[in-house]
Amino acid sequence: MTAPVTAAVVGGGTMGAGIAHVLLAAGSRVTVAEADAARASAAREAVARSLRKAEDRGKLDATAESLLARLSIVDTLAALPPAAELVVEAVPEDLSLKRRVLGEVAATCARAVLASNTSSLSITALAAGPAAERVVGMHFFNPVPVQQLVEIVTHEGLPASTLATVRGYAEALGKTVIEVRDSPGFATSRLGVAVGLEAIRMLEEGVASAADIDAGMRLGYGWPMGPLRLTDLVGLDVRLSIAEHLARELGDRFTPPDLLRNKVARGELGRKTGQGFFTWS
Repeated sequence: MTAPVTAAVVGGGTMGAGIAHVLLAAGSRVTVAEADAARASAAREAVARSLRKAEDRGKLDATAESLLARLSIVDTLAALPPAAELVVEAVPEDLSLKRRVLGEVAATCARAVLASNTSSLSITALAAGPAAERVVGMHFFNPVPVQQLVEIVTHEGLPASTLATVRGYAEALGKTVIEVRDSPGFATSRLGVAVGLEAIRMLEEGVASAADIDAGMRLGYGWPMGPLRLTDLVGLDVRLSIAEHLARELGDRFTPPDLLRNKVARGELGRKTGQGFFTWS
């Protein structure tokens, strides 16, 4: 199957810009929606920077500038293309916000598959509305242009035809798909957070240094990146929010360690602030 001819991404942050990048590279015409003009401008620059970096590394089949010619940036959901075949929302992990966005997009883009890039929120809850048969989880991984995996999350009201369509779109982007039934944390976040929280507890207890804990997982288990460095990359605030959600849904084993809470309270959020479990330049 080919990539969607016309696609949209709601949210132009790190994940949204990466998703726009891979859609453009696969041949789609892409519209990115942000909340205001300033964020829209930042989103355009993020997509452009990502594409130019890929071009410099020989990872594109076309020039970055030719792909950017198919990118539109808007600052209202009403300006999304009505003919869009796929809309991916990549807004912050807030259930009410995501439901509002999906509801507005469903009315504007009446044909589109409505995919949520959530890493932990219930797809069943997100699909609770008039367009439930078009809502699906489409969990990309950071950095989107590099990571091969897309986790497709189903729910009981998802038709087989919609599932087949979104799987085809993901594979057309060069991704490998796993299918997961809607469950707290799905497969990847649930396992990733469990290991990440235990690594933080080990650091908190003085079992080993952050560098040595990560080296143990890289060299002993073949992880490309240790769990603490990965937490820095994801964002300690994001990891904390997911852990709190999983603790509510699955129990105390996902209760966030005090070390994680304290770092977030101090603004040590990882790479994006320059300090997390490691110092970033």
